[in-house]
Amino acid sequence: MIDYKLTEDKPKCFCGIFGIYGMKGAALPTYYGLHSLQHRGQEAAGIVTSSQNENGKPIFNIHKGNGLVSEVFSVPNLFRDNLQGSSAIGHNRYSTTGASKSHKNIQPFVVNYRLGHLALSHNGNLTNANIIRDKLVNDGAIFQTTSDSEVILHLIARSRKENQIEQVQDALSQVEGAYCLTILTDDKLIAARDPHGYRPLCIGKLNGGYIVTSETCALDINSAEYIRDVEPGEIVVIDNETLESGKIKSYRLFDYQEKKKHCIFEFIYFSRPDSRIFEANVDKMRRKLGKVLAKEHPVIDKDGEKVIVISVPDSSNTAAIGYQQQLEKMSIPSKLEIGLIRSHYIGRTFIIPGKNDREIGVKIKFNTVKGVLEGRTVVLIDDSIVRGTTSKKLVKLIREANPKEIHLRISSSQIRFPCYYGMDFPSKEELIANRFEGDLKKMEEYLGVDSLEYMKIDEMLEAMVDHAPDNFCTACFSGDYPTKINTNFEKEAYDD
Repeated sequence: MIDYKLTEDKPKCFCGIFGIYGMKGAALPTYYGLHSLQHRGQEAAGIVTSSQNENGKPIFNIHKGNGLVSEVFSVPNLFRDNLQGSSAIGHNRYSTTGASKSHKNIQPFVVNYRLGHLALSHNGNLTNANIIRDKLVNDGAIFQTTSDSEVILHLIARSRKENQIEQVQDALSQVEGAYCLTILTDDKLIAARDPHGYRPLCIGKLNGGYIVTSETCALDINSAEYIRDVEPGEIVVIDNETLESGKIKSYRLFDYQEKKKHCIFEFIYFSRPDSRIFEANVDKMRRKLGKVLAKEHPVIDKDGEKVIVISVPDSSNTAAIGYQQQLEKMSIPSKLEIGLIRSHYIGRTFIIPGKNDREIGVKIKFNTVKGVLEGRTVVLIDDSIVRGTTSKKLVKLIREANPKEIHLRISSSQIRFPCYYGMDFPSKEELIANRFEGDLKKMEEYLGVDSLEYMKIDEMLEAMVDHAPDNFCTACFSGDYPTKINTNFEKEAYDD
């Protein structure tokens, strides 16, 4: 038997975070929030709550494990008996290395230091973590995990500043790269976002309490009110004074403001289409991506018949809608159809007994609607291609439905470079765009399509309506990194 991972050919985001303060039974809305953020990390989850013992002293309660949220928190009476308290933080994660599958690496991380308890959840990647870690180890620090996130805890605990807010500021002034954090202490919830704002983080309100989370879909599931985003380079503090006054305390990481560099892939693929991130609706951006894609890379049936526009479900559904709408606007005969059916019942992995290859894998996940595709010019919309292995098999599957032609259109540019800010890509050599040196004809032949076209970087940025083009990080497409990258970074096993 082989263990076939059905998401192997898509970029992966490392995790989603959630924090809540000032609501009785805080673990339950945290659970629901993590469930709605499941797309951001599907290999492990954890929740930490803050409560008091019989002597009135603060204690932290923790439950975490490998698996989906519904699997990790399926313990009977867990929320009633073990995860008590009116404040909590939670974390979903995607692991990238063998060592990172260890239970020790599952967040939130918890420590007890001179000012009390501290728990941390982190979304992102620190680009100088190995340098700081080596220095801390040489100074006598003992690390329990292989995660770069633990570096932040050590820096906070070692800070000579007198209060926790200043300690957090001190710690974050030393790290570089991408981070969104929720930090739980004995008497407050702290959230922070790196000065470039690579990853999304927002604030909501629920029944007098406050929530901080990666995406607004985690607010929606709890019927919470969206208030605003945590600003790039901002530290927010929510405590009992906040509950009484309704005023969230805000601090700046630095005296200056770095240039915003939001991850454009959050709009292209990672975030849920019903979320609002970077102060914009994901659905709106994906429709616009589809429209620009159609305007610059249209497909016309050679016999004047309607082209059939289909998506690779589910992440490309919205872009396909925009693509077909733009074709109609350009008076190109077209029809949006459901040409691929995706199975939603296979879980994260699927065991294939007695199979020596992975050809069956795509058919387990997808099937075609032959009556829609047969004899038609098909435009297949996908958000990205990483290795190209799954795309190749998917095209082969569509060929079995006997279409006239297959044209593949990608609502992003060619992925050519590794990401150091919280996405997991394979090595440069594995990326299809690098293997074929960007040659579309060679990639068309490999994938088995009649034509293949990607968006150009400036076309992607054109679709980012209501945002300045230079507010986005496009490093995985262009190799233009917003921060200095340690050349040894990609050799490290740090993971969050």
